[in-house]
Amino acid sequence: MFIRYTLPYSYDAMEPHIDALTMKTHYTKHHAGYTNNLNDAVAKAGTDKDITSLLSSLDAISDPALRQTIRNNGGGYYNHNLYFSTITPSGGEDPSGAFGNLLKSEFGSFADFKDKLSALALGQFGSGWAWLSADKDGKLLLSSTPNQDNPLMEGKGYTPILGIDVWEHAYYLKYKNLRGEYVKAFFNVINWDEVAKNYEKAKK
Repeated sequence: MFIRYTLPYSYDAMEPHIDALTMKTHYTKHHAGYTNNLNDAVAKAGTDKDITSLLSSLDAISDPALRQTIRNNGGGYYNHNLYFSTITPSGGEDPSGAFGNLLKSEFGSFADFKDKLSALALGQFGSGWAWLSADKDGKLLLSSTPNQDNPLMEGKGYTPILGIDVWEHAYYLKYKNLRGEYVKAFFNVINWDEVAKNYEKAKK
């Protein structure tokens, strides 16, 4: 049975960058829905794979409708676990240490990295995500995906380590149609220590 990430902070902890009502709705309605639907779907599929293996081998699910249900809800479950685990009320600082230096060396500067990831988030048409991912060799990748898709599903060996949710449910209550303002604010709540830990896990 898949279980949602347990929030270590209150719904209003990300104020003023992400409002309490959005956080509560996002977590208790959307994330809960994806989790419940995923658990129902995997029971029907008769699979006991962990979520990473499941999303990396969707073609192994023979029933097209069930495969799509697991793609949508498994993606929603995985993506939101990552999202909620990589934000913190004490964010806002540039990443430091070895991982901060890695971002600078890969992308030229942290500002350049931020601009590129933001552009992917703003350029995603409709609902979707912007990603920072890593492969087992430690190579970093910036990308975006529609809906609840993520890089695990692409079969190229990349694991997401940070995701910006650009579904309207992630920001519309506060920012309305101003996605750019939300993306800008999101950088104030990123937990770079957790992102760095995710990077190390992706290399194993």
